[in-house]
Amino acid sequence: MILELKQISLKVGAETHLYPLDLKLVPGSINVLLGPTQAGKTTLMRVIAGLDRPSSGQILVDGVDLTGVSVRERKLAMVYQQFVNYPAMTVYENIAAPLRMQHCAKQQIHQRVTEIAEKLHIDHLLQRLPGALSGGQQQRCALARALVKRAPLVLLDEPLVNLDYKLREELRTELASLFVDGKTTVVYATTEPQEALLLGGHTVVLDAGRIIQTGPTLATYSQPATVRAAAIFNDPPMNILAASVEDEQHVRLASGPLLEIAAPALTLAPGTKCQVGIRCNHFALSQTQEAGVRNRLDCRVELTELSGSETYVHLHHGAHSLVAQLPGVHVYAIDAAVQACVTPENVFLFDGAGQLLRAPSLTVKKEHAHGTH
Repeated sequence: MILELKQISLKVGAETHLYPLDLKLVPGSINVLLGPTQAGKTTLMRVIAGLDRPSSGQILVDGVDLTGVSVRERKLAMVYQQFVNYPAMTVYENIAAPLRMQHCAKQQIHQRVTEIAEKLHIDHLLQRLPGALSGGQQQRCALARALVKRAPLVLLDEPLVNLDYKLREELRTELASLFVDGKTTVVYATTEPQEALLLGGHTVVLDAGRIIQTGPTLATYSQPATVRAAAIFNDPPMNILAASVEDEQHVRLASGPLLEIAAPALTLAPGTKCQVGIRCNHFALSQTQEAGVRNRLDCRVELTELSGSETYVHLHHGAHSLVAQLPGVHVYAIDAAVQACVTPENVFLFDGAGQLLRAPSLTVKKEHAHGTH
């Protein structure tokens, strides 16, 4: 299925929910809609599904205009973050419901229900009622009911957001494996950059009803087109500092320090305003003057947050608030003096308007293990 949106917009009264946008989904792949709350992800999905009619533009499926076609006549399945199951029907009957509506043969229904139930690890629950299931099991049931249709287009609107962390990891892995055959075009909405990276495929970055970047997920992450795209595709958001060009290899922060930028050399005139971006996990912290460190910022610790295997250290550097993400457990006293260090190779550079000028090269480690792809 090739689905293309042309100049789609949506206004409700005087409020604009989607500004005119063009989007061509990558067929047979996972297309992630990434953006903060109220970015337009659910609205865009409802338009794609035919639940809401756009104010302008066209929705083309394999070249056919389906803009005015109702959701009942479209070949798609959709799962919301608020999973819904029929409480008086068993898990088996919940999953079988769409197939019965399609008047499928009894044997075919049984085969497809048991097959999808096995893939989602709920085949032992088929005779239970939804009320007897855990939250994760209920969401698997809702997913199975959508996927059993084998629709060429599947829309997943933050389907894992209400589950605990471990269940989300399990289901995310299962979902990705369900679509590796390339027969289904998937649209998956999320607010979490990490989830987009784990799902892979292609990512559409949305902000306030606009598409601000789209492309292969890893490329979009490593080459954010703007400061705003970098902020959305990083959690915590990328640290951004005002600066100006010093020479072809250095910029000077508005707070005073000189930072070295890795090649290629800058072609901007000295004094040109720009912005420096540093990912939280690219900072290293030191409480001593270490030799050989070229880029260091004098900071004060504001807060230390422990998060399992990582520590988030909130810092003050002049008027700037920064965050460093460190592996392992680290404890710093409030108001302790530290140096936040970053290598020239890990410095992003944006122009004064927030457009990307330079991004670090991304090193990808290839794992030689069964089942990787």
